[in-house]
Amino acid sequence: MATHILVPVDGSEQSIEALRFAATEWPQAKLTLLNVINPSTAKYTDSAFSGSEEWYQKQKRKATETFATVKAETSLVDTDRDISTRIAVGKPAKTVVEVLEEDSYDHVVLGSHGRTGVTRVILGSVAEEIVRRAPVPVTVVR
Repeated sequence: MATHILVPVDGSEQSIEALRFAATEWPQAKLTLLNVINPSTAKYTDSAFSGSEEWYQKQKRKATETFATVKAETSLVDTDRDISTRIAVGKPAKTVVEVLEEDSYDHVVLGSHGRTGVTRVILGSVAEEIVRRAPVPVTVVR
């Protein structure tokens, strides 16, 4: 039975469903919500003209807002549920795996956009890479 579950969240409906599933399936487990700030999404104007520190602080604020949104969407805002949050920086799949290796998680639950064909080839699959590289069991929610 899972006791500490990592749930990567980006505010998408898929990540909200993943959190909802984890909270329902493992009602006694501690949940840690992870938001990964991906520097490659920064526009040239964001990093070159306004300063990378300012961009990073803006992304941290967005991550905090995302945590509040997904908790509200899953009705976990005012519960006594043990939910912590974590912000990390890097490529999403690689960073999720690194976080799993660093801490005492025993499961990861994540959402998938379910892309197929050319879209999947061009955009890649974060969920697939996590499934292949994760040191713990993975549940993918679509």
